[in-house]
Amino acid sequence: MMSIKLPKEQKAEIAQSVQAYFEEERSESIGQLGAEQLIDFMITELGPYIYNQAIEDSRALINEKMAQIDDEFYTLEKPIQNRRR
Repeated sequence: MMSIKLPKEQKAEIAQSVQAYFEEERSESIGQLGAEQLIDFMITELGPYIYNQAIEDSRALINEKMAQIDDEFYTLEKPIQNRRR
């Protein structure tokens, strides 16, 4: 199973956002450790879904670009005329 590790600075920044969310939306206080544990839990639970969706989005984008490239190749083709008469 893949493991997502956030840099310490990013995790601290996200933890502050989690703490602010709990304070503003739920009128609850959550400590730094609690916020970091919640982040770890959410990464573990949501990470695979988000990752798979990103892969699917990338696949769709690449397929779209490949179709555009294929169309461009057709526009580059030279017409062939039967020169024997």
